[in-house]
Parts: sequence; structure tokens; C-alpha cells
Amino acid sequence: MQKNAAHDRWWQTSEAVFGIPFLASIVLQLLVPLRTPRGSLTAVFVTLGVVISIGGVILVILSRAEFARHGQRTDPGQPTTDIVSTGVFSFSRNPLYLGVAGFLIGIALALNLLWELLLLLPSLVACHYILIAPEERYLAAKFGEEYRRYAASVRRWLGRSRQK
Repeated sequence: MQKNAAHDRWWQTSEAVFGIPFLASIVLQLLVPLRTPRGSLTAVFVTLGVVISIGGVILVILSRAEFARHGQRTDPGQPTTDIVSTGVFSFSRNPLYLGVAGFLIGIALALNLLWELLLLLPSLVACHYILIAPEERYLAAKFGEEYRRYAASVRRWLGRSRQK
């Protein structure tokens, strides 16, 4: 039986998968501060963090704009009517998740929040199992060969695959 959508629960969103650990990292940072010594490299880390965060935000904005251009919603329970393979989706099958991860990495680097970097690792694992894997199964079941061709040509996180 084919599902109507890849996700149908509130916790099956990037806001939950990345947001809950992010909030936990803030609480942990307040209770048990964990920072890396930076010394004279502080300005480099702050600048790098700001650049990565801005890049992540831009990637999220471009992803949402491309979805909107194709009439695709990202709310849980909403069916997908088209494979979006243009714009940022031409070099990442998951630019929204990549953008969120980039934003959080940048924040962690700029503000020296080591807890955020540590909790981002389980967030990425959860992202794979809670978000990406169900989406891939749903899209393969709904679009068949068309989705398999797209998945074979664009990598899950970043880059185009070599065509044989």
C-alpha cells in the first residue's frame, strides 16, 4: 500500500530533528559550558561560522523557492506531486537538510558552542533514518524509474554522480 506522503507526524520534520537537539545544546551549554580554546583564531572561527551560516540560510531559501516554483509543499502529510530536480536540487537531493545543518554548524563555530557540534552528529543520523530514508522509499514507490534516474544522477548530500 502506497503512503499519501513520506511524513505524517510533527516530529518527522527538520525543525524537530534538528531543532530539539539544538535547544538541548543551548540548555547543556548553560548548565555545563563546553568551549574550545581559540586564542588568536577567534576571528577566523567567527568569520567562518558566519559565512557557513549564511550559506546554509541561502540554501534553505533557494530550496523552499524551488519547491514553491514546482507547487510542492513541505508540510508533513502533504503528498508530493513532482520530482524537483532543478535549481539547488540539481546538485543535492536534500538541500533543505544540508542548509539547516550548515546553518547550525556555522552558529556553533561562530559562538563556540561545542555542545551543538556534538549534538549535530545524532541529528544527522536521525535525519537519515527519520527524514531521508522514508522520503526515498516514498519517492521510489510513487515515481519509480524517474526517481531512480534522479537519485542515480544527484548525490544524497552534495554533488552529481558520475554517469557510466
